[in-house]
Amino acid sequence: MRRRTFIAGLGAVAWPFAVRAQQSALPVIGYLSTGSPESDASNRTAFRQGLSELGYVEGRNVAIEYRGMEGHYDLLPQFIADFIRRPVALIFASGNATAAQAVKAATSTIPIVFNVGTDPVQSGLVASFNRPGGNVTGIGNLTGPLAAKKLELLHELVPDAPVIAVLANRTNPVFTEYELGELQSAAMALGLRLDVLNASTASEIDSAFATLAKVGAGALIVSSEGFFGTRAEQVAVLAARYAVPAVAGNSRFPAFGGLMSYASVSIDIYHQMGVYAGRILKGEKPGDLPVQFPTKFELIINLKTAKALGLTIPERLLATADQVIE
Repeated sequence: MRRRTFIAGLGAVAWPFAVRAQQSALPVIGYLSTGSPESDASNRTAFRQGLSELGYVEGRNVAIEYRGMEGHYDLLPQFIADFIRRPVALIFASGNATAAQAVKAATSTIPIVFNVGTDPVQSGLVASFNRPGGNVTGIGNLTGPLAAKKLELLHELVPDAPVIAVLANRTNPVFTEYELGELQSAAMALGLRLDVLNASTASEIDSAFATLAKVGAGALIVSSEGFFGTRAEQVAVLAARYAVPAVAGNSRFPAFGGLMSYASVSIDIYHQMGVYAGRILKGEKPGDLPVQFPTKFELIINLKTAKALGLTIPERLLATADQVIE
């Protein structure tokens, strides 16, 4: 009786080891995000759906290791080193060129799929859009031109505001300088002045809003940099408290009560990146896969917030909005 119990006990102990051995044999994707699990949840789902179209299902025949910086770029070297040490079969660098450039500098052999808001050729990630070359490919979100569109939309709603504040994160200099350059060009064309408020922590966001009146800003543009996606609720609450019309590049912002957002549809981007990851796992070379660009853009307006701010949204703008929150 004891012998049978002992053998059964061995089976109970051995089974988890067998499962772990099976899991360790799966190809592993290192998923590097600038956001948090909460802010990135729908994007992760879209990425997995893209993978599944190539036959890869998380936990069945592929494993995914998630790392989210949540705006803490000092964690980047540690996360990349973890992926390389494992090693992973592919790294998905999501959100910005700073992360993608750091991954590219760390490995020339592990395939890299990126999602960046800057020009990937200008930032040195790829040789060309059609033939990226090397071990890198992905999607160029080109958030800079979208930033100019955000300024135009805000100016249409608040035409009497000569000064527009920009909430930016200087700890991600590659993206921030690119976005601010696009905004400055657009502001000059419209005869507006920009005042940049820097924030890379929750308390610095609070401080930035406290200075809005001092700089005479009549409206606010929230950078599309990944950190502000993780703080969308905080920014929306503060915009309401200080009664400032604000536009962001994250759809969670108007959902939390912000006035408006304008951005590419992120779930489409992450879906496509999941497809690319699957194609690479099947043997295609990253350098042979052309850089993709977003084709769908989304304008969301919170009409309830507009009324609270005393703003009238033009019918033309309402008609073109993809979603109106009432």
